[in-house]
Amino acid sequence: MFVQITKEEYLKAISKKAWYQTNNIIWTIIFVYWLFFIVDYIFSPDIWVQFFIIRLITTLIILSLYSLFQRRNYNYRILLHITLFLLSATSAILCNVVDLSHLNVYFLMFSAIFLFFNLQVFWEPFNSVIQAALAFLLLALFFNLFSQYSIDLIIANGGQVFFIIALVSCLVPGARFKVIQRDVRSQLLINKSNEQLKEQYQDINQKNTIIDTQYEELRKLDNQKNSFINIAGHDLKNLVSSIVMSNNMLREEDFRLSPDQLELSGYIAQSAEKMQYLLNKLMDVKEIEAPEMKFNLEVFDINHEASHVFRGLVETAQMKNIHLVDNISSIPIMVNLDRVFAGQVFQNLLSNAIKFSQTNNSIRVVTSIQRQKFVFEIIDEGIPIGIYELDNMFNKLKTLSEASGHVESRLGLGLSIAKLMTQEMGGELSYRSDDNGNYFRVEFQVIN
Repeated sequence: MFVQITKEEYLKAISKKAWYQTNNIIWTIIFVYWLFFIVDYIFSPDIWVQFFIIRLITTLIILSLYSLFQRRNYNYRILLHITLFLLSATSAILCNVVDLSHLNVYFLMFSAIFLFFNLQVFWEPFNSVIQAALAFLLLALFFNLFSQYSIDLIIANGGQVFFIIALVSCLVPGARFKVIQRDVRSQLLINKSNEQLKEQYQDINQKNTIIDTQYEELRKLDNQKNSFINIAGHDLKNLVSSIVMSNNMLREEDFRLSPDQLELSGYIAQSAEKMQYLLNKLMDVKEIEAPEMKFNLEVFDINHEASHVFRGLVETAQMKNIHLVDNISSIPIMVNLDRVFAGQVFQNLLSNAIKFSQTNNSIRVVTSIQRQKFVFEIIDEGIPIGIYELDNMFNKLKTLSEASGHVESRLGLGLSIAKLMTQEMGGELSYRSDDNGNYFRVEFQVIN
């Protein structure tokens, strides 16, 4: 996450921090400075009233200036310069008019004011140097006007202490200014990062709300799907039962049927039996909702099953003038699969090939063993379907969203179901479409 601070944001944050420090200085002076009259009363009882008035007036002037600068949004540095200059002027006068025996006390008070100011102020260090120079200048000026003592006595009785403290304290704002600048930048980065995180959190919450809404819609659709399956399944079971009952009634009078009719009746019985099996699987809600499909595995000759599917679709192909070429091996190949589902895979692939192949075309069905695997192949050398459309045909989700309910489309569910069944039984289904036609291939592991 990249956070960038503009110059305007940085200057605004610096100004806010500077005014915070300025507020601390000004209000401390307003509440404390006038109380220094107590020191005047103790050490200079003859002039304490005059200086109490001066301190009080100085405090009121500072308060007025502070209010003015706040309203007009003037530069805080000017306010600090004026404030420290007024304090220095008052202290410089006192240091030159009080008795020599009490001079140390007033120089210490002057030093305390200067030290406090430099420890709290937030400005460039040259400002403190300017104020120190002004303080020395005021001391010299009032020394010439009011002092009764020599310069040596002034320096010996506290002057040197003030000079040292004033000069040393000027070093503090430099380091303090850099530290506060770094802290302001860091705090600004943290605040902006937090704002970005809050925005991302709100965005995630909104997306989660959308996901929850979509999940609820999908859940409703899933319930509708299950309800439809249950209703359709029960209706289909009734229809299949009617077909079985009618076919059984025909077979009971087999003496009236020709050999071809008997053979067709047998196909009807076998197909109805498979349909009942599939419907029972479909209606088993536990198996529908299970993470893995359950199969009734058995050992059988898969070539025989492929031949059975092939024979059942010969007449369907002839109705479209499509010639089915039987290259199914007669050698028994034993597999351990669900017989009905394996036959359904072959049925779906071959019926789909017949359905969408061109008239007067030939479709070859080939079975073989390759690398200990049974291979079932459908080779349609007609017009290529196209690999893009084949991908759609084998994509269950896409076919569900694009298939039309009233227009015949290549995007039916038969191939996607065949692919799912093959994978669930441990097999592999592949396909391709090129200039030579369309090719489908199914592989299952065989039993040694």
